[in-house]
Amino acid sequence: MQMNKLSYLDQIAITVRAHKLLKELLKENPRLEEIMRSSRNETEAIHGVREWVEPELRRNPAAWQFYTGKKHDHQTFQQLKWKDYAAIRLLDYIDHAGEKYVDQNIGGEIAVTNPIKMIWLAVNFGTGGAKPGFFKDMLQLFRQFTGRTRKNEPNPQKTAEWMARFPAGLDPRIIRLREENRDRIIHVFLDKMETGEISDPRYQFAADIPRSERFAQMLEWWKTSHFHLRMAVRSPELLNEMLGNSLDPDTMKVLHNAYEAGIPFFVNPYYLSLLHVRVPYFAIGADLAIRYYILYSQQLVDEFGKIEAWEKEDKVEPGKPNAAGWFLPPYNNIHRRYPEVAILIPDTTGRACGGLCTSCQRMYDFQRGNLNFNLDKLEPKVTWKDKLKELMDYFENDSQLRDILITGGDALMSSDSQLRDILNAVYDMAVRKMEANRNRPEGEKYAEIVRVRLGTRLPVYLPQRITPELVAVLREFREKAYQIGIRQFVVQTHFQSPMEVTPEAARGIKLLLSAGWAVTNQLVFTVASSRRGHSAKLRKVLNDIGVLTYYTFTVKGYMENSFNFAPNSRAVQEQLEEKQLGRIPEVLHDEIKDLTEHPDLIVEKINTMRNYFELPFLATDRNVLNLPGVGKSLTFRVIGITRYGRRILEFDHDNTRRHSPAVKEMEKVIIIESKSISEYLEQLQEMGEDITEYEGIYGYSIGQTEPRMAMYGYPEYDYQVTREFTNLVMEQEIHE
Repeated sequence: MQMNKLSYLDQIAITVRAHKLLKELLKENPRLEEIMRSSRNETEAIHGVREWVEPELRRNPAAWQFYTGKKHDHQTFQQLKWKDYAAIRLLDYIDHAGEKYVDQNIGGEIAVTNPIKMIWLAVNFGTGGAKPGFFKDMLQLFRQFTGRTRKNEPNPQKTAEWMARFPAGLDPRIIRLREENRDRIIHVFLDKMETGEISDPRYQFAADIPRSERFAQMLEWWKTSHFHLRMAVRSPELLNEMLGNSLDPDTMKVLHNAYEAGIPFFVNPYYLSLLHVRVPYFAIGADLAIRYYILYSQQLVDEFGKIEAWEKEDKVEPGKPNAAGWFLPPYNNIHRRYPEVAILIPDTTGRACGGLCTSCQRMYDFQRGNLNFNLDKLEPKVTWKDKLKELMDYFENDSQLRDILITGGDALMSSDSQLRDILNAVYDMAVRKMEANRNRPEGEKYAEIVRVRLGTRLPVYLPQRITPELVAVLREFREKAYQIGIRQFVVQTHFQSPMEVTPEAARGIKLLLSAGWAVTNQLVFTVASSRRGHSAKLRKVLNDIGVLTYYTFTVKGYMENSFNFAPNSRAVQEQLEEKQLGRIPEVLHDEIKDLTEHPDLIVEKINTMRNYFELPFLATDRNVLNLPGVGKSLTFRVIGITRYGRRILEFDHDNTRRHSPAVKEMEKVIIIESKSISEYLEQLQEMGEDITEYEGIYGYSIGQTEPRMAMYGYPEYDYQVTREFTNLVMEQEIHE
């Protein structure tokens, strides 16, 4: 059935717009036109293009070795010329011609790559069904191959200009706007509390007090996290009212459709106050990265209910290892892909978040009901204490685990007492693991816990949660855990925009640093945050308040996240262009090793390094995509392209870090992107961007994962850890 459909697609006529782009392609490339018109079939066309391209690539021996796979090291990669990128892609297109892939973006239908055939069909018959996005990509590819376009990296001044476009939340003008937004939201609350539309037993006014006093009382409540969680907006109508009825009809229609589809809706008042209602001339579009994090897209609405889990290792059958080969406890509490680290998701209010991010990697779990915003029902059951002990036994009895990441949901959504219990359980487990090692001979000792992390977006979504009481819990744990050998204490958060760095957030970060916990950031590289200079400005503003950047993630997921998805070529472009402005000199690599181990001094140290080397920020993050079952990587080649111009990428795992041995048994991961580059550029244009500034994006068809900064490595043991893997079963062992 699918084969008939694919044959049928070959017979579909191309559009007028596609014809015009094809005409331009042939006019610029007479040799290509000659090959296409003289070829009797697609096989001859493919052969003709190979005879043209291969000799050109051989002119650079390093490029030929890279293409053939004889050398894949970073040194060889750096010897590739701009033209080589195009030649390698053309040859990869030929090598993979006719290959079929399951495309989860279109409900698991088969996608076929055969771009030379599509050009041949279009030239000779006006068919093939290729869309304008395909021809735009091919036009740029041949311009790159023939030298019509060159790599044109921006100079530092240009990058600085781009950064200056985006104000931060610490700008006094922005602070005044947010105060205006806060006051408007409070007045809406006051109106609705007077009519009884909003009522909460904890937030009541004394009878007959004037509105001015009620307003003052509300300002005090605003400073507490509990107020914002209790008063979170859960409907499109209330959201629009809180935003001064500024949402357009199309947006409201999508939000209503989302509500009817059962997508959870949860936006706390504080975070809502960060959105523009009255748009200032100096900050037009500055809040888009925030806005599109809470406003759902039609693609998400259409896909909700049939979303496939992106993480293969999250699909676990009882009694069987996950995709990475790891056996896990029989609950939905531990996620694991690497030997050294596992994620702990507690059965507490930590299964909720301070809001729902539209491109959430765990939307699949929201769809299944495993994650939700029923905060009262998420209080831990009496069985949680026993289950927590069993989960800690898993860490204790694993030979390689040394790093525990407590997340959810959101780690800081757990109450102080809940979090204290979890951290105490971690401490007790770490002690037992250390004591057990004393009885193991050298070479058979297990890895001990050296790093504890908390995954949370509350420093961004709800900084009011970071209180002196929370700091006391964190400081108490750090002080006693440090005594038994745990050396790294990290809060991993998710600032998405410099506009999220508010006075409240800065105060919260300062408190976390004072507790002895370093703070690192993971940016999700959405369309809005991928605008020229946006990520660079975020790095600078985060460094200003003592936050180190850790990862810049390509949006993962299928069509449900298409609206926010920025192609991997843009991630590579950002990595090799804007981020270069903060590239850390090698002479500093040793000096930054212990940067995370002295959080109280981190602001001072960051400023010293930036000032001495005249860097606006320290580029300590890595641009990566979280791959299903393999781990984080940006090592890829574009090996195919669909009729719609959506690129097909073949990823390899990040060879700079340890993986499960199961990786050796896995095939390379194929990712079909959910939008074409031309669609992405059109979206940027809608956001007011000048797309000529993104010139060169089409050319980034090869990615190479950056090495991890030394500060993010694990402390070394004074003994040799066993090579034995516990809780691991290889695929062949299952069949045996």
